[in-house]
Amino acid sequence: MTGAALRAMVFRGTGRALALEERPIPEPGPGEVLVRVVACGVCRTDLHVVDGARARPRLPLGSGHEAVGRSARRGGERLRVGRCVGIP
Repeated sequence: MTGAALRAMVFRGTGRALALEERPIPEPGPGEVLVRVVACGVCRTDLHVVDGARARPRLPLGSGHEAVGRSARRGGERLRVGRCVGIP
């Protein structure tokens, strides 16, 4: 994955469409695991932000934080690479 990029749907403001952006893949630090996401949910809070119902969200915002995938790289964590993981 070195040199590769991840894709994210990014919210930049009310009334604007989500934008597909590429960003560098971060290196996991101690106690962190890099996950190759297979499926990601968008919760109601994300939708409130997009609808403008939340005051002063921190932008830009990458929507969707409820994900399932496989561990791709670890940063000192004992989790095996390739293991199925869920992120609440």
